[in-house]
Amino acid sequence: MLQGKKIILGITGSIAAYKSAMLTRLLFKAGAEVQIIMTNDAKEFITPLTLSTLSKNPVLSKFTKNDKGEWNNHVDLGLWADLILIAPASANTIAKCANGICDNLLLATYFSAKCPVAFAPAMDLDMYQHPTTKTNLNKLESFGNIILHAASGELASGLDGQGRMQEPEDLLQEVGQLLSSKKKFRNKKVIITAGPTQEAIDPVRFIGNHSSGKMGYAIAQSFINEGANVTLISGPSSLEVPSKISNFISVKSAKEMFEQTEKYYSEADIIVFAAAVADYRPKTIAKEKIKKKDGEISIEMEKTIDIAKTLGHKKGNNQLNIGFALETENEEANALKKLENKNFDLIVLNSLRDENAAFGHDTNKVKIYSHDRLLEESKLLNKSKVADLILSQIYKLSSK
Repeated sequence: MLQGKKIILGITGSIAAYKSAMLTRLLFKAGAEVQIIMTNDAKEFITPLTLSTLSKNPVLSKFTKNDKGEWNNHVDLGLWADLILIAPASANTIAKCANGICDNLLLATYFSAKCPVAFAPAMDLDMYQHPTTKTNLNKLESFGNIILHAASGELASGLDGQGRMQEPEDLLQEVGQLLSSKKKFRNKKVIITAGPTQEAIDPVRFIGNHSSGKMGYAIAQSFINEGANVTLISGPSSLEVPSKISNFISVKSAKEMFEQTEKYYSEADIIVFAAAVADYRPKTIAKEKIKKKDGEISIEMEKTIDIAKTLGHKKGNNQLNIGFALETENEEANALKKLENKNFDLIVLNSLRDENAAFGHDTNKVKIYSHDRLLEESKLLNKSKVADLILSQIYKLSSK
């Protein structure tokens, strides 16, 4: 799997360093030549002897090799490696790498590297969610580094949340993909809106629709699998957050979805508007629950902001906007009209006339259009397969 690949494994001061022993063993068994560089803090959690035994190489942590003044050349190390994997990557090391601080051998090697560098963060959930950590991770991504985002689960503090370093088996798979194949959307920044919106009538009731979010979530996972940094902005949904997502934002109303999409829009390369956004909302939201009365009740409605159309007018030359159309009549004509009005580059049409397709189902049947023609028509497929078809068309368009 990794036969002949040269990997520097950087280990920093985190309780997750204990996983580095298994990771080293897995990398070695997969055929990689593993050179470990530890920070001094990492030695508090795992010994160099353990790691040198497993890697079959001396573990490095100092610039000098011995009392004679011979030194470990960080420049040569950076040129030697096919990949540098920093796992675990502590908040401290992430901050130093992001801000140009170089005070140990691992950092010097990082700043000298000519190969891809991947970070596998590990820290408590509050540290992982702190704005400075998020900013530093975004900086590292903007420099072309790869972030192997932390998993969720029980943490050393006893809390439960995102912050666990990915398991060694998962990191091995990530390394294999990084070194053996070219992912179509590596380091591309992608925004996906998904699910329904809910427009409040009163504190209890809302106007909504039957969207489950399954199609949008499937597209998000496909982009993640192809190396993209995905921001998923989701209306209310019972679905699990896609694994290894870069940024997940939960919203309720169309207004909230617009605000969050607009916030990230200018930095995105690809934007997929897959959410089923309400077209109207109550003009006035009752402060108290509306009581049942005899006779009818009328609710005055007003338009919600058209997210795709509004942001479509701001689209940059290097951005791609992808839209969805769910139709019940004049399907192709309505979809193509929507494509033009909202400045989409592609539009995905699905119909409520197709059995077991669209809202709530695990399957879908779609037609994908560009401005001048029908690009693809699918059979009834699982939504993950439909997502792959959509990504294939986006990739063709982005490669022109």
